[in-house]
Amino acid sequence: MLFSAVSFVLLLAGGAVADLHNVAVCVTGRKYSEVGGTPFSVSYTWSKDYEILPDATKCACDLYKQRNTGDKQWDQCPDCTFDGNYCNSAAWHIGGDEMTYYCEKMCHAQGAEGN
Repeated sequence: MLFSAVSFVLLLAGGAVADLHNVAVCVTGRKYSEVGGTPFSVSYTWSKDYEILPDATKCACDLYKQRNTGDKQWDQCPDCTFDGNYCNSAAWHIGGDEMTYYCEKMCHAQGAEGN
């Protein structure tokens, strides 16, 4: 299924603190395009389109749930759950770099996206 980054952000409606997320997915087929404005104007924006890979997301989420590499918030994800599309962590345990590693290196996706 194809989603735009704008739709994904609106769907998830959250923020990142130190690159921590409560929802993340594995993706492929990233494409960047201009949305509006002119270069150097405040309205100059870009959109990111990609395909969400549920199987790779489940793979990465399961691996992240087993992670125990230290005592930082992103070192463990005891509350990681896969809901059929997204990897969720109510306590914001999902680290962006860590999810990207699992998606790319272990589950063969192009990358990861999070809210």
